[in-house]
Amino acid sequence: MSSSSALQPVIPSKPLCTPDGKVSHDTSSGTLAIKRAFQAKSFLSADGFLSAGGSLLADGSPAAQSVDTVSVINEKDIAHRFSKAAKQYNSIASIQRVIAEQALINLPHRLQGQALDIGCGTGIHTQALYHKGAAATGVDIAEGMLAFARKKYSDPIFIQGSALDLPFTENTFSTVFSSMALQWVSDTGLAAKQIARVLKKGGVAELAIMVAGSFDELKTARKVAQLAQADTVMPTASQWGYSFKQSGLSLKRVITKDYVDMHSDIMSLLRSVKGVGAGATGRKQPPLNRRDIKKLAMAYRNASGIESKLPLTYRVSHFRLEKR
Repeated sequence: MSSSSALQPVIPSKPLCTPDGKVSHDTSSGTLAIKRAFQAKSFLSADGFLSAGGSLLADGSPAAQSVDTVSVINEKDIAHRFSKAAKQYNSIASIQRVIAEQALINLPHRLQGQALDIGCGTGIHTQALYHKGAAATGVDIAEGMLAFARKKYSDPIFIQGSALDLPFTENTFSTVFSSMALQWVSDTGLAAKQIARVLKKGGVAELAIMVAGSFDELKTARKVAQLAQADTVMPTASQWGYSFKQSGLSLKRVITKDYVDMHSDIMSLLRSVKGVGAGATGRKQPPLNRRDIKKLAMAYRNASGIESKLPLTYRVSHFRLEKR
């Protein structure tokens, strides 16, 4: 049994209700399988930090400040998409598991105290935090994901809530973890402030966030095929770094890597995005017809220069933060 069994679970600072008025409240046994081939590239900046395309902010002075993407990101829409994806998520989200596994490796082997998993999804990584020794709590906006997690895992607690309004008191957690979730928030500054608020002094946050530069192959192919773009604008690593600095958190390290997921055909690629709930979260686009899909497949292969497989890049920044 984990050493966290002696710790008391985290209780929300205020009642959190689901749409049906019920109060929300569970995680996977450890081994994370990698089902799809992928590559990873890292980018080293002049000051020794790792970043992508020079977009690292280590000194607190990036070109852009906090990003407000409220015009294109809607939490209700995201919650609906990810709730629908809950049952199939673990079987499809192979590259997401690779990224989360790297984020978990970045944490100490053993954890103490309370740990929070923001955007916990199906709970598999919340359970990994529990196995590291923490009293783990997962929070997510998608009730469908939480329902799945509660059925599968009994050690952590799972609570419905937003990263922009975390339902916990100040200075609650020794560790905050998040993987492939925070890119969907509408305000990086507010998300950073919430993380800083719930972290204890001396606590650390390990965050894997998809940033600008992701899905560039798909964007290029759509442009070549003369199809409307259907993506959500994501903040850069620098913009996230600025928001963390403004929140009072100390940026200890950021590594930005390209994780490349390989697909046999265009339909497999498109399903991999939609199937995990990560489709467009902005204005609605007309569905692709057969002719559109054929044009897109041809443009994709021409743009990528790869005949046998179609690459899809997830650009992810791994942030290590500390509350002083």
